[in-house]
Amino acid sequence: MLATPEQVRIVEVGPRDGLQYESTTLDLATKIGFINQLSESGITCIEAGSFVSPALIPQLADSGEVFSGITRRENVAYTALVPNETGMQRALAAKVNGVAVFSAASETFCQKNIGCSIEESLRRFKAVIAQAKANKLTVRGYISCVFGCPYEGAIKISHVVKLAQNLFNLGCDEISLGDTIGVGTPSQAQTLILHVAGVVPTDRLAVHFHDTRGQALANILATLEMGITTIDSAVAGLGGCPYAPGASGNVATEDLVYMLNGLGIETGINLTRLVAAGRYITQQLGRPNASRVGIAGIPDWIQDESSQ
Repeated sequence: MLATPEQVRIVEVGPRDGLQYESTTLDLATKIGFINQLSESGITCIEAGSFVSPALIPQLADSGEVFSGITRRENVAYTALVPNETGMQRALAAKVNGVAVFSAASETFCQKNIGCSIEESLRRFKAVIAQAKANKLTVRGYISCVFGCPYEGAIKISHVVKLAQNLFNLGCDEISLGDTIGVGTPSQAQTLILHVAGVVPTDRLAVHFHDTRGQALANILATLEMGITTIDSAVAGLGGCPYAPGASGNVATEDLVYMLNGLGIETGINLTRLVAAGRYITQQLGRPNASRVGIAGIPDWIQDESSQ
């Protein structure tokens, strides 16, 4: 196996990318309690909400109240998804630490997901990013469907590279490459990183894998070998995508941390607390836990690395 990094930063997307696709809409107190548990686990970046129109994503309509109610820790960044200038104003009022914009490498998916072309999405983001920078907020750019689209099929790497470069040039501090429908394999993941790293520095790239076909951890390991040090995941494997039929949730944060601990890679996350957070939220949602570690638990003879 090739060398892997000594430390990895995990971006927990469960409270946003996870909850927005759940059929159950949780009450405010439950969302706040969930995020507070994640904060206490040692995660340093939590995507805590979304300022998309409440009519489109009613599950996160109370994101402003969520940001007001959580117990903020100094070493944790609480971020939100923003689609336009209106959303940006709501995010600023909520005192977020960072924002994310969202596009796709597929024209059809982009139209269905955010109601505009890829080119138009970039025009929209220009003003949003400018406002974020003026307020000293970090900005990440999401690119969905980097390997395949449910409507267009296979996606050309050149499309992903071009969009990544455009988002980076607009001022995104980080580009997250998303396998929205979970079709990628380790070889494809390494090839993609190799090409995108030609226009965006590797330390500014993140990976976002859905585990639809059971390839997420293998893909993550493959990208670690390419120098990736930022990984998106959702506790309990929350999530899915209404515009990607059959897509399952994100890779489970508990399973990811268990693997990283076994590789001797530092995350700063207490796995025991993380498992508890995953079990809590799935109980509140009334749905099965999609994390293998969350279901099986941590064997007594395996010490939680972050508790040492």
